[in-house]
Amino acid sequence: MRMHPAEARSVKHSLELRRAESACAAPVVFHDGLTIPEPMHPAWDALAPDAAEPNPFAERWFLEASQRYAAGDDACRMAVVGDETGLVGITPLGRQSNYGRLSVDHVENWQHANMFLGTPLIRRGREEAFWTALITALDEDDWARGFLHLDGLVEDGPVHRGLEAAARSLGRECAIVHREERALLHSGLSPDDYLKQNLRKKRRDECKRLRRRLAELGHLDTRELQDAGELAAWCDDFLEMERSGWKGETGSALSCCPDATAFFRETLTAAFARQRLHFLRLELDGKPIAMLTSLLARPGAFGFKACFDQDYARFSPGLLLQIDNLRMLDDPDIDWQDSCTSPGHPVEKLWSERRLIVRVTVDLKGLKRRLVHAGARALEKGSRKLRELIPGTAETQPARDAGKKA
Repeated sequence: MRMHPAEARSVKHSLELRRAESACAAPVVFHDGLTIPEPMHPAWDALAPDAAEPNPFAERWFLEASQRYAAGDDACRMAVVGDETGLVGITPLGRQSNYGRLSVDHVENWQHANMFLGTPLIRRGREEAFWTALITALDEDDWARGFLHLDGLVEDGPVHRGLEAAARSLGRECAIVHREERALLHSGLSPDDYLKQNLRKKRRDECKRLRRRLAELGHLDTRELQDAGELAAWCDDFLEMERSGWKGETGSALSCCPDATAFFRETLTAAFARQRLHFLRLELDGKPIAMLTSLLARPGAFGFKACFDQDYARFSPGLLLQIDNLRMLDDPDIDWQDSCTSPGHPVEKLWSERRLIVRVTVDLKGLKRRLVHAGARALEKGSRKLRELIPGTAETQPARDAGKKA
């Protein structure tokens, strides 16, 4: 993976970022790999709190760890959009050759298995300008093949609306090709009132009974990580617990892969240093029996990784810890939490709100590209029609299953 020397090119990039003639003609600079020159890091960091939609998975500290341990794709690029006022937006891109079951070259917003949202960081109010500049730049770039596929956008959020507006102004199709609901925690209720609203009394009484039974086995406590000196040990406990369960049996636990282990440790360390980590554990006599991590990107929070000790599965420790996590409703700095889970996840029984996550395709300029896009869309529509006519027909996913968490 090639990296641009920061000092040799920083002046050139700074000049390029200020050549815009108007907001809708913001210049785009592409950087190979998932890095940008170091002199631009402060602008990238400053963009996150001013973004139209928060996304910790698109921030520098997360993507740098992704590049080191989870990339595995030499065709990645960072697209940096700027104007005379500075950085407008930034997003990682990648070339893919598989589109569902189709062998079709195209461009996607780059994600790996531990990134659960694909929304780019875009300065608030500049969403349409960002997409207009990016699509126009891809039109003129031979690197960009086929069409643009965007995975993991929040439907009808400011970033999605900006994309639709840019596509309309450029005369492009901007089609939603896949949609799914994700559990969302968003309420003005207190934790106790929210629990009463979403769990029937019989189930609440059962959870209280399970907690009492656990307490009969020893001292039961829920702790939140506060001390940086404990972080490494908490990571060790998490990795060991996850591997002891079904993920270890299937080889999908983080500790089954050295790079995934290093990625997990580095990501949590970086998040904690920035006061962006919410790490809970349910302990029995000081031993964790359930653990839950979330990444904070105010005013939101994002579920990251969770596990529980299979030896205590009969007590539902994961659910008990999720109930404790409802204390997030009392945090004045957090308005909502995205579960980042797949449909059907158990948290859906506890959280009643939903967030719609979509995948979108946009055609790029050029006859060959338009034909590729039209062919892919025709096959998608035909497959959807077949499913409607023949219930039970397997659905062909329009893109790889990124942005999902078990």
